[in-house]
Formats: sequence, C-alpha cells, structure tokens
Amino acid sequence: MNNKPQAHKQRGFTLIELMVTVAILAILASIALPSYRDHVLRSQLSEALSGLSEWRVRMEQFYQDNRSYDNGGACGAAAPTSVQYFGFNCVTNNGGQGYTLTASGTGQTSAFTYTMNQAGQKATTATKWPGVTSTTCWVIAENGSCY
Repeated sequence: MNNKPQAHKQRGFTLIELMVTVAILAILASIALPSYRDHVLRSQLSEALSGLSEWRVRMEQFYQDNRSYDNGGACGAAAPTSVQYFGFNCVTNNGGQGYTLTASGTGQTSAFTYTMNQAGQKATTATKWPGVTSTTCWVIAENGSCY
C-alpha cells in the first residue's frame, strides 16, 4: 500500500480571485455605461437634426412653387411625422416670407430644443448640459461640439 499523503489538487477559484475579477468588471462598467448612454443620446439627437434639415428642403420647395412659406396660416410643408424622440413646430413670419422650424425633445431628449430659419441659421436653444447652447449651430455634445 502507498501510505504517502496525496497532494491536494486545487479546483475552482479562490475568493480573492473572484473579488478581483468583480472589481475589474465594476471599473470597466463604470467607464463603459456613461459612454454608452452618451452614444445613445447622440443617436436620438440625430432625429431632430435630420428632421429639421429635410423639412427645410420641403419648405424651400413650397416657396419656389408659391412665393410664400405660408399656407393659409400654417407652414407650407408638413412637419416630419415618423419621429420618436422629437416634436416639430413651425411658425411663419414677415408676411409668409420667413419661418422658424423648431424641434423639441420628448422623453429622454426633453431637455433639447433646436431651431432653423429660412436663411439656414441653426441654433440650439436648450440642452441638458447647463450653459451649453449656441446661436450658430446644433450642439450635440456636452463639450459644445456642433453639427
């Protein structure tokens, strides 16, 4: 018979190894989640930017046909309809020779408001970031970068 003590084989992980792994995952998640949320928000903002740009083109087409942006007290072209994150509004001015298009956020984007007028001037009148607005562009990030 063999009376030698058998070496104990280690199976699995120690508690310390598991805790280190959990700590590393927590650190990675704390970095990745805010970045992911920011990316999702920026993708939602693109709905307003593309909607306003496309609406402006249709307003200009209406003006070419009618020599006015006004259509009986309303804007000549209808607002974008297939939208999820923004509501759109139009106001004509100067006897139908001017307009201001507005995209106001809903839900997660409710803090954002973008505008565009007949001259193509873009503005960001509200964002979720304190003090970050613009009278010359559409702000899409907290650092004030514009589209």
